[in-house]
Amino acid sequence: MNDNNDKNQSVGGSLLRWIGRMIIIAIILAIVSFLTPGFSINGLWSYLLAAVIISLLDYLVEKLMGINATPFGNGIKGFLISAVILYLAQFVVPNMHVNIWGALIGALVVGIVDAFFPNQVFEK
Repeated sequence: MNDNNDKNQSVGGSLLRWIGRMIIIAIILAIVSFLTPGFSINGLWSYLLAAVIISLLDYLVEKLMGINATPFGNGIKGFLISAVILYLAQFVVPNMHVNIWGALIGALVVGIVDAFFPNQVFEK
């Protein structure tokens, strides 16, 4: 009986962690959008959708290629993959516009902001 109860609590805790992570990523995207020329997202729902899409793309890259796609997670390779993920997200997220320079600068800003959090922002 305790085993089933523990499992339900861990699923609930995982869901809360995932929702919290999406909110943190949306806040980081707002900071990046404010600070980065060539990178803009307009609207709360676009921020939240961008957070979900970027997390999914990051997860796919990590599972398929075995590469940590955080900007400083895997050196220059992780930085460039993070920029590509930011650039590709604009094709799925409405009201998100990113040019090449915006993606590169955005990946740098995400990396800097990510350094202030105790664990990885895009962690699974």
